Amino acid sequence: MNAASRIWARLRRTAVVVVGLGLVVAPVSSAKAVPPSASAFTTNDAILKWINGYRHRPDPEQLPSVVRALSAMQAFKAAESSGAYIGFIAGVLGSNVSHAEDLIAKMLPIDPADHWVLVRAIAYSGLPNWRELLATFVDRMATRRAMIDKYLDGKLPRLEQIDFQTDKPGMLDKIKSTLHFGKEQKKAVALQPAPELIDVLWGYYLATGSYVPIQRMIKLLPLANDKDNVDSLTTGSAAKFTLASNAVRDSDLLAMLKWADKSQPKDVKVVLDDVIETAETVDTVHMRQESLAAIEELKTKGPNSKRELSGWGQIGQGALSMGCVVAAATGQIELGIPCVIGGAAYTAGLQYVTH
Repeated sequence: MNAASRIWARLRRTAVVVVGLGLVVAPVSSAKAVPPSASAFTTNDAILKWINGYRHRPDPEQLPSVVRALSAMQAFKAAESSGAYIGFIAGVLGSNVSHAEDLIAKMLPIDPADHWVLVRAIAYSGLPNWRELLATFVDRMATRRAMIDKYLDGKLPRLEQIDFQTDKPGMLDKIKSTLHFGKEQKKAVALQPAPELIDVLWGYYLATGSYVPIQRMIKLLPLANDKDNVDSLTTGSAAKFTLASNAVRDSDLLAMLKWADKSQPKDVKVVLDDVIETAETVDTVHMRQESLAAIEELKTKGPNSKRELSGWGQIGQGALSMGCVVAAATGQIELGIPCVIGGAAYTAGLQYVTH
């Protein structure tokens, strides 16, 4: 498999359109259907079909049977491929406040190694009593006590704690970070954007059909233009591509995107406009090719910021001294320290801002 194929395989793994999960947001007939019995969940296809139609015909009482079947199929073996299921379970729990405790109790008879899925789903559910629920079931999920304690202590992020910061640090910020000047500030616990996060959000949407997970994906769209970080670019591309692909099939989703487009900041709107146009023209192949090319270029050529600094390093005469770096890092550039030098001092100074 060549590099481009590997990149696209990774991108496809990050959303409900991935082949491995088979979850495609598709329109479902509004005709009343007979709910499947627990014995119907014997194949992966049967489970995925039920999940895909759930938001149109919610049937939370079937969730424990589905979770037990998935556990038996070892669907939760790899954390990287479990995101959509976690999001779905979280969405069902969050939409059934009064029944959540009973549903959790009925899901517990699974392989104890899989209890991490339930812990994360409870934490991601958005339930007002999620802490109490984790505390209630901690003894019955003893192998995940450490994980539960970290959520209760606020050391692990919940779904509403996504880090949506898409602005890139300026040159002075990069210098400060590199040289570690100033007081170290403790970083707030936050869920970092990652390809797996897109899975979780789609799972939540499949459980609820609500705008909340779509809104969170929309806020990640500027990452599709990130030229400095492959993971961020892949995450943004996954959000962009899957929103467009699923909006082709889901008219409610497309209407949601058009409604949201009216109130987005410029950096979000420019990408969302592309998503909407792609969905309306069913031109997802072109979007896929663009995403692949952008990711491949970043992997091949490296971050834009480093390329810019490398270009800066070729100037020759104008050079950055260590004194100038220190002044900038400490916010004292106004001291008038001479910054134009040459030779070895310039090279030494530049290396600190190109790492």
